[in-house]
Amino acid sequence: MQLYDHSLSPNCRKVRVYCAEKGMQLALRPVDLLGGEQRGPEFLQRNPFGAIPILELDDGTVIPESLTIIEYLEELHPTPPLLGHDPLSRALVRAWERRAELGVILQGTRRFLHSSPYFAARGVEQNPKVVEEAGGVLRGRLSLFDAHLQHSEWLTENFSLADISLMVGIDFIGQSDFQLDPAWTHLTRWYETMQQRPSAEA
Repeated sequence: MQLYDHSLSPNCRKVRVYCAEKGMQLALRPVDLLGGEQRGPEFLQRNPFGAIPILELDDGTVIPESLTIIEYLEELHPTPPLLGHDPLSRALVRAWERRAELGVILQGTRRFLHSSPYFAARGVEQNPKVVEEAGGVLRGRLSLFDAHLQHSEWLTENFSLADISLMVGIDFIGQSDFQLDPAWTHLTRWYETMQQRPSAEA
């Protein structure tokens, strides 16, 4: 099986970091996003939504969406568990992963779309108010993550996909010139620990 991937996509990176934590190696098939490959007929046959990542199995079956791909891989390789080990821990991992996805990665995507010269040159109608609004959401959400981490080493009881998603999101928002507030000491401590994990290089 192979992962259709782009090095700058946070959701692709989420899958790569997850696999690194599992000690798994997926064949990577780079997708030329800047050249519009994801909108071409060959790619659209695999995913009509024109989005990455997608995981193509050896029989040609395609699994879209980063979280779905990770859940599939977790079923195949349950150790170490990165989506929880019982109903309660699985629910909490998914809750914090969702908070990282919507509160950080999505806001970073909004800022990037409305501030990057690449999109401006391609006719995207950029709005600085969107950048400002997304920044406000980020500050609010990240302050909540900081408060939560005051009493916890990880976002849930054990290291999990939720931590991976938040790290990927924080790295991604840096591309739109958003920096962590030095006052977020607990989040900063957690982030520095995450950066020391070998999987952070994935």
